[in-house]
Amino acid sequence: MLHPTQELEPPENPARFTDEPLLPFKTGLYHLAKARPKVDLVPVWIANLNKVMPKGEVIPVPLICTLTFGAPIHLLPEETKEAFLSRASAALLELRPQVPA
Repeated sequence: MLHPTQELEPPENPARFTDEPLLPFKTGLYHLAKARPKVDLVPVWIANLNKVMPKGEVIPVPLICTLTFGAPIHLLPEETKEAFLSRASAALLELRPQVPA
């Protein structure tokens, strides 16, 4: 059981080391949403993540980064795992800063 003040530490995201903005979510997010339907799952985009958390590091490097928080999401009644994970991914990508052309 999660204590309200506990943080969830996601596994290292290989997308940080590719040109992809985001790789598909694993199913743990869906299972968390299903097990704890009253918990707000808040998407957070961390700009400059590659420099703040270099590969293999556990402690962030003290550099400037920007956190952008989105609206909380919840598992909808009768929502499939695939639909929920797709919606969660879309919610996170909406927070991504727009790169000037």
